[in-house]
Amino acid sequence: MAPEESEEAARLLRSFERRFLAARALRSFPWQNLEEKLRDSSGSELLLDILQKTVKHPLCVKHPPSVKYTRGFLSELIRKHEAVHVEPLDELYEALAEVLTAEERTHCHRSYLLPSGDSVTLSESTAIISHGTTGLVTWNAALYLAEWALEHPAAFTHRTVLELGSGAGLTGLAICKMCRPRAYVFSDCHSRVLEQLRGNVLLNGLSLEPDVTTPVQHPRHDTHDPESPRVTVAWLDWDIVTVPQLAAFQPDIVIAADVLYSPETALSLAGVLRRLSACREDQQALEAYVAFTVRNPETCQLFTAELGRAGIQWETEPCHDQKLFPYDEQSETAILKLTL
Repeated sequence: MAPEESEEAARLLRSFERRFLAARALRSFPWQNLEEKLRDSSGSELLLDILQKTVKHPLCVKHPPSVKYTRGFLSELIRKHEAVHVEPLDELYEALAEVLTAEERTHCHRSYLLPSGDSVTLSESTAIISHGTTGLVTWNAALYLAEWALEHPAAFTHRTVLELGSGAGLTGLAICKMCRPRAYVFSDCHSRVLEQLRGNVLLNGLSLEPDVTTPVQHPRHDTHDPESPRVTVAWLDWDIVTVPQLAAFQPDIVIAADVLYSPETALSLAGVLRRLSACREDQQALEAYVAFTVRNPETCQLFTAELGRAGIQWETEPCHDQKLFPYDEQSETAILKLTL
């Protein structure tokens, strides 16, 4: 195989690997490129390599995606093979047979590869809306903000980060693993989301601290690893949290992703940011970064208007260069930098 062909095949493998690990929509896979490659090749090595990078990937074996998703993926892979080659590929059919006998669960796993070679694995609900909340799955803006954070690690290094509306936890876990924060506070107001967040923190090898408002009982016997951030999962309702309660988190930087999906949440977010700004009256200004997918421009305008009324300055962050995670690039995603 010529060097350029080898590099093209490697890119194709990486694309299948990242999309499958993250359980992205099957229509987003480069199926046409695969078909072209298969027509130019007489062997089945490429399909076997894809099988190893997806269904047989160590991360997927340990933390599998949904049964329905894997079944659909393998069925499409078999269709592509049969369209080009006459002889069946036993390994594909064996993998499909295993999935057909597996039991579907209410939760599945998605994994995201980091530049360090490490990964973030999340347990998520198989339903977009589950238990009355959208916070049990990862949305595009969380991936976009995580990419931005990995491109700007100095914004988080040795600092205490407060995340509002953490959802499944992707952004925070990526920051904890790559940006060396001193402490990280995941927060949400839904009990199911908080339960899943705690599980995802532990799933990724991080330790959980007690609630930040709980005093340390035995500081002399603190066995915390200084190389690992202090991680807390906190219940935080934007509409009722008070300035003293927010001050107890002692944040150096605040982030939020995909929380501007309705006028009500936009107003609630502006309110909690206004209270956070009151925590810093005698201190250095607090920076906040809010990432969102533009679904309704009027909701975004409402949010920025509320920021103006609260005296909070804002500006749009430039688009970042890194494309580390697979997500829908057709949707408009932005990050606002606020000065509280």
